[in-house]
Amino acid sequence: MEPKILPSLQSGTSLAVSAKKRKKRNVDQLLSFVFILPSILAVGVFVYGFIAWSGYVSLSNWNSLVPDMSFAGFKNYVFLFKDFRFQADLRNTLFFTVFFILAVLVMGLLLAVFLDQKIRGEGLFRNIFFFPMALSFVVTGVIWQWLLNPATGVNLFLKKSGLDSLWYTSVKIIPGVEWGKIQFGVPVAVIAVVIAAAWQMTGFSVAMYLAGLRAIPEEIREAARMDGASEFQIYRKIIFPIVAPVTVSVVIIMAHISLKIFDLIYAMTGPGANFVTDVPGVYMFETTFRGNYYANGAAISIIMLVTVAVFIVPYLISSRKGES
Repeated sequence: MEPKILPSLQSGTSLAVSAKKRKKRNVDQLLSFVFILPSILAVGVFVYGFIAWSGYVSLSNWNSLVPDMSFAGFKNYVFLFKDFRFQADLRNTLFFTVFFILAVLVMGLLLAVFLDQKIRGEGLFRNIFFFPMALSFVVTGVIWQWLLNPATGVNLFLKKSGLDSLWYTSVKIIPGVEWGKIQFGVPVAVIAVVIAAAWQMTGFSVAMYLAGLRAIPEEIREAARMDGASEFQIYRKIIFPIVAPVTVSVVIIMAHISLKIFDLIYAMTGPGANFVTDVPGVYMFETTFRGNYYANGAAISIIMLVTVAVFIVPYLISSRKGES
């Protein structure tokens, strides 16, 4: 006959086990915090600390090699929004972002649908579509600078055909409506940069859309076919609405890239004649590190941060709400 354990002894044993587990959990939490503490400090100093410092400099009079941290208010921001070059930068960024996102979405979706048909040689096509993503924007800029050169590249065919081969360096604005100090419209030369950027980043949208398409059960498509729906109707009324969250993700990420673009423009065209391909990133670089106008450069960087945050922050908030 087994001896009976007294209730008080059982209670004491369970309390001891619980205390031991709590102690182990507290130790694990402390060790986890110790391990991530260097990363927290690094992010706090080198990201948020430098953002705060840039904001402080943007409100100062430091526009020479000699530091002058006296308070200037919003003088630097007012100067920028009245500046011809910065107004041109905002125009160029607007149209570059719109055309770049549209090109990436349309080409990415079409190519993903093409790959989703289980075609022969799918692996080869995937590698071809994804390969440009392995390149940096600097390499892409140099490649497309050569390809679109009026004297040596693709434009030679246009020239021999009697077409305009100088569109890559054109200063034409379409339709060119007067707005402030600039002509508001689509700079023709921006189209060349859009082509290069879309060529590199379309592979990302292809991967995103293809993952979304492959996650859709085949039974849904079969049920729609049995109900008499055509392939076009299946994609328009079933497939595309299902992959709509993928579209939102691609738009946010591409907008983030386009609003802070620098290396592609700098390597491919630079500011361009009459600033037709200039963007805030290039202006900020030249203002800060070539002109030594540190307060103006900091103001440009803060404006770029705000424009990116307008897209990113609502997306992050909605994602957190969706998870919760």
